[in-house]
Formats: sequence, C-alpha cells, structure tokens
Amino acid sequence: MPIFELELNGPNVIAESERSGSPRNLFWPWAGANVSLLALSYGSFFLGFGISFQQATYAAIIGTVLSFLVVGISSLAGKKSNAPTMILSRAAFGVKGNIVPGVLSYLIFVGWETVLVSLATLATGTVFTRVGHINHNLALIIGFILSVSLVVIGGVLGFSTIMKIQKWLTLITIAMTAIYILLTFENVNWSAVSSIKDGSSQAFIGALIFGITGIGLGWVNSAADYSRYLPRSVSSKGVVMWTVIGASIVPIILVIYGSALAGSSKELSDAIAMDPIGALTTLLPTWFLIPFALVAILGLVGGAILDLYSSGLTLVSIGLPVKRHVAASFDAAIMLAGTIYFVWIADNFFFPFQGFLITLGVPVAVWSAIFVADVIMRKSPYSELDLFDVKGRYGAWNNRSMALMAFGTIIGWGFVTNTFAPWLSWQGYFLGAIGGKLGPWAFANVGVIFALLIGFFGHVLLSRKTIARQELN
Repeated sequence: MPIFELELNGPNVIAESERSGSPRNLFWPWAGANVSLLALSYGSFFLGFGISFQQATYAAIIGTVLSFLVVGISSLAGKKSNAPTMILSRAAFGVKGNIVPGVLSYLIFVGWETVLVSLATLATGTVFTRVGHINHNLALIIGFILSVSLVVIGGVLGFSTIMKIQKWLTLITIAMTAIYILLTFENVNWSAVSSIKDGSSQAFIGALIFGITGIGLGWVNSAADYSRYLPRSVSSKGVVMWTVIGASIVPIILVIYGSALAGSSKELSDAIAMDPIGALTTLLPTWFLIPFALVAILGLVGGAILDLYSSGLTLVSIGLPVKRHVAASFDAAIMLAGTIYFVWIADNFFFPFQGFLITLGVPVAVWSAIFVADVIMRKSPYSELDLFDVKGRYGAWNNRSMALMAFGTIIGWGFVTNTFAPWLSWQGYFLGAIGGKLGPWAFANVGVIFALLIGFFGHVLLSRKTIARQELN
C-alpha cells in the first residue's frame, strides 16, 4: 500500500470491509502527537505553581494518565460505531444541535494547529541563529516549509498516511530526544532539585489541573477519529489501554525530566517562560543544534497533523458540503495564513490568541464530559442512520444538553483565571467565594474541574432515561 494514499472517507460510518487492525495500532498516532519537546518546558510550568519536584512528578503522572483515560474512553465510541467523534456527538446534542460543540471544536483544532506550526517555525529560527552564518529569516522559512509540508501531507491525505507518518515521527523524535537527555543530564543538580520545598495543596491541585487540561483533555474531540477504523470485535480494554500508553508514556518522562532541569537552574526556568523551546538549546553543544531543530519541528508537527485531520472532519460534520480532503485543504490554508501572521507580522498577538483558545477550552471541557458520559451509558452501538437524520431517535436539538453546556461554561469561567491578555480578565467572577483572584485558589483553575463534573453528572441525571428509551428502539 503506498504511503501517499488519499483517504476518501469523511464523516460517514466506515464500512465493515475497511475495518482492520488491533488496539495496539492506536499507539502510533497518539504517541506521535505527544512527543513534543514542549513537554520538557511543561516541567518548568509545573514547578511554576510553587510545588516541589516530587509533587510535580505526581501531578505529571496523575494528570497525564487521567486526561488520556478520558480520551481512551471516548475512543470506544469510534470502535463501537465507526464514525468520527463530532458525528457521534450528535447522539447527545441532536443532529443540528451538535453544530454548537462542533464549531467550538473546529476553532480549537484550527487554532492549535496554527500555534504548533508557528512554534515549530519560531524554534527553527532560534536554533539557526545560535548556529550562526544563516540568515534568521531564511531559517524561519526553512522551518515553515518543512512544518507546513508535513502537516498538510498528513492532514489532507488522511488516515492511512497519518498512521505511517506518525510511526516514523515517533521513532525519530524519541531517538533524538533520548540523545538530548544524554547530552544535558549533567546539568541536573539533584541537590538543588531535592531542596525545593513542597507547595500547598491548592498549588498541587493547580498543577494537576494544568496537566489534565494542557496535555490530554484537548484530544477528546478527536478520539474516535482514529479508533473508527478498528473492527467492533476488538477489545475495549485494549483500545483504552493502548491510547493511554501511547499518549502518556513520553510526555510523563519529558515533563519529569524538564522539571529536574528547571529545578536545577532558575535562569533556565525563567528563560523557558519567555521561549519554551529555544531556551532548551542553551544546554546543547553546537553540533547538536541542527538535529535539535529537526526534533523540535517533528514533535510539534505530530500534534498539528492530527489537529488538521480532525478539523477537516469536524468542518464537514457541521455542514460544509465538501469532501473531507477539500475541507482539510481549506483548513490548511487558514493555518498557513495564521502562521505567516504570527511569525512575520504580529508583535503581540500570539499569547492573547492562546488565551482565547484556553477560554474556549472551558465549554469544550463541558462537552467532553457530556460525551464521555454518553459513551459510558450507551450499551449498544449508536444508530448509524439516526446520526444523520433530524427526525431520527436523536432528534434535531437536545435542549437539555445545550442548557447543561451553557450552565457548565458559566460556572467554569467563573472559577478560572486567564492572564494571557487584559481583555480576558473578566473570567474568575466567582473566585471571591474561595478567596478571590489573588487568593490560594486563584491559579488552580478549578473551574475546569467544575465544568467536567457538571457535564458528566449532569448528563447522567438528565439523559439516563432518554438513552434507555433510545436503546429500546
């Protein structure tokens, strides 16, 4: 089978003859999407909550595994019904009502794929500047062309190409990252690391929530897009296990090692806050800078490929009357324009834009919890025909789910703080109940947990009987 094979399937249910493989096939796409060197910088961010290395280690392990456990459970929907995530979500929101979470998911997909490609481009410029004798703008162009090419090839051509690309991205990136660890291990000062005192329980919870939201939770809205090609007879436990293992093992190792590096040097920790990837080059010998640029690009590209693929599926699922690869090409054009704007035009738009995406993450957290609850409560596969019929068992609009999503979003925004831009300071309007915007819970972002709990238990309470009736038909 050729590597560059165009996938013709879109939001449709995958035919029985096209379903193959085993749960372990899920290891490669999820590993490839989460081997980014950004995870090393996340170690510094964990310590930034004012916690010890030991606490950061626990927060990284627990937060990463829990978040990808949610992704694994969501993947079961694809295995059971062989359709993309944002089509299966229609069962909980209605065929038309699902446009609301669909649009939110689309914005997040396109936004983060643009951010990842922008970071890959900027990282290349930083690295080549250290190497010297290479024009900074030329270095940016090289990184831009390489990043965009890989993302567009994988995202537009689709599933078969992604599975092959992600495997090689994973192997190359893991090997190069192992070399990075070997070259920088002598910079770890275990005495300094072990002397960092434990933080408060609020600080630990804040770091834990950061791990959940910053590493895994954002992948729930694409979970079934890759499991839908598996036969329905494969092990459900295997689907969850291989998703969690593939997505978690490398980020956990990198976050822990990144915490050790950041805890050894305040100068490095401060530099990471300003330049998450470029700061990591200061520990390297010059001869490894070019390979480092490659591994930085490949790690970020792995996540962007999955984002572009799922954004195309999502755009078609919310009603754009085109083929999946056409929609993905349209998304790629947006990503291309956005990256050019971020890298070569905008001076201070990058961080506010990240803040905007994080703001959207609260309603998406509510949706994620609703979707997971829906997957768990349904004992039978979704009705294929009714997922595309406004007069079917799932209806056009599920007003209960819409109201639950709105309620969870209002509560969630009230208990989070967002410091990426002044115009986002309106969030946190309920924090006065637990100490205020400068209190001990101010930066724990417990609103995300409230959003998840409201979405999950609210859907169980409001939809349990409805789902039981639907499954009798």
